[in-house]
Amino acid sequence: MNHIPDSELIINPDGSIYHLNLLPEQIAQTIITVGDPERVKRVSQCFDKIEVQVSKREFITHTGQLGRHRISVISTGIGPDNIDITLNELDALANIDFATRQKKAQKTSLKIIRFGTSGGLQADLPIDSILLSSHSIGLDNLLHFYERKNIEEEKALLKLMTENGIKLSVTPYFSKGNKYLLDTLGKGFHQGITLTSPGFYAPQGRSLRLKSLMTPETLDKLAGLSFQQAKISNFEMETAAIYGLSELMGHEALSCSALIANRANKTFSQNPKKAVDDLIEVMLERIEVMLDAELLKKRH
Repeated sequence: MNHIPDSELIINPDGSIYHLNLLPEQIAQTIITVGDPERVKRVSQCFDKIEVQVSKREFITHTGQLGRHRISVISTGIGPDNIDITLNELDALANIDFATRQKKAQKTSLKIIRFGTSGGLQADLPIDSILLSSHSIGLDNLLHFYERKNIEEEKALLKLMTENGIKLSVTPYFSKGNKYLLDTLGKGFHQGITLTSPGFYAPQGRSLRLKSLMTPETLDKLAGLSFQQAKISNFEMETAAIYGLSELMGHEALSCSALIANRANKTFSQNPKKAVDDLIEVMLERIEVMLDAELLKKRH
């Protein structure tokens, strides 16, 4: 088996992985990701017990018990570049033997569920509602640095954009949420295709003092597209990277967003904190029910 060099897998003197500062035993197989480090304690205060609290830079991790189940919550910071670090290091913690620096023969699949905020692109998506991403379109370049197949959906999407006169500054990629998690956790919520951008301002069509090449006309054309019977529903900055890397690594991923802005209506939530707290509460309840059902199935 191949030994992973010190320069590629960086392990701290205490045995923890470089950026996240975590030991393999400090993460659970079900992991909530949040962008904002302050949101970690808002999630973990709903745990029945907290056994691990680790922080380094913007990466804060709490691991504890939710009912009968071990669960972790970790802050990623903002953007696809931070997702590259977080997903690779979580996967290494689960699937690489740090003592031998070799990939484990038995692979562990993680459940990675994002609790985030987002801006809706469809006028009929209510402020403060919850949206789950069935798929995502990456307007960043992260997945282009990984060996992967140009899937048929990606080719069809690019063709559809060209036919509708949509010109982008980058070549987009296409990634999928995990169908099991979407079906199990998504009942009654809005679902749609999420655009993941590498920035908050010009990449999402915002112009302050600098003009964005993502024009209002381009946003309207994107919002008007229908692909695989779904609309392009919202903008944010992590989902496509989470989905793409999770697919490649063999993990199950789902992105859940509180819609705190509506770009079509140019409106913003009057109480974004409550919208996020409502998302945390309802999704943790659903996750616990899902894990209970999985545990019961294993016992039988």
